[in-house]
Amino acid sequence: MRYVRRFSRTERVLHWVNAIGFFLLLATGLILYLPSLAADVGDRPTIKDIHFWGGIGWVAALVLVALLGDRRGLLRTAREIDGFSKQDLNWLRRRRPSEQGRFNAGQKLNASLTAAYLVLFFVSGMLLWAGERDTRFRFASTVILHDGLLYASLALLVGHLYLAVIHPATRHALRGMVTGTVREDWAHAHHPRWDVSD
Repeated sequence: MRYVRRFSRTERVLHWVNAIGFFLLLATGLILYLPSLAADVGDRPTIKDIHFWGGIGWVAALVLVALLGDRRGLLRTAREIDGFSKQDLNWLRRRRPSEQGRFNAGQKLNASLTAAYLVLFFVSGMLLWAGERDTRFRFASTVILHDGLLYASLALLVGHLYLAVIHPATRHALRGMVTGTVREDWAHAHHPRWDVSD
């Protein structure tokens, strides 16, 4: 069986740093958000500090990986994700033919939304932190935005995990994010417009 490289080391590290940071912030955020969890943990100020500094660390780690890793490769990937073709629209409408490249339209949307959520989480989180220190930075909509992002990102996460871990046709893609490679026959079947020789 022949395998082809789908993701570079930099892409994989970026993905897993993002995932670890997100889960840390999700756990600490839920403790702060849900009174029952907050009561069980008890030390709200410490959890709040972990959540805040975890957010700073999350963004800093992603920037560090992008700067120290394969920047050219990441730019190529960003261009692939940013480009929406007629095939991508057909894929979203479930029309045939809808042959996809290295990323299908759903993966492109997922990556774009994840990047947007990251920026919005960071900005709204910084405003919440600043608002506790200076009332000029207190905006009612900031809490609504931060909380709304939680629900939206959870929906995205559930869909992502289902397709990566459970759905039989797509779970092989997880191998690409772990080892960097996928089966060549799987790549041709699911991403026929992807030139696997690149």
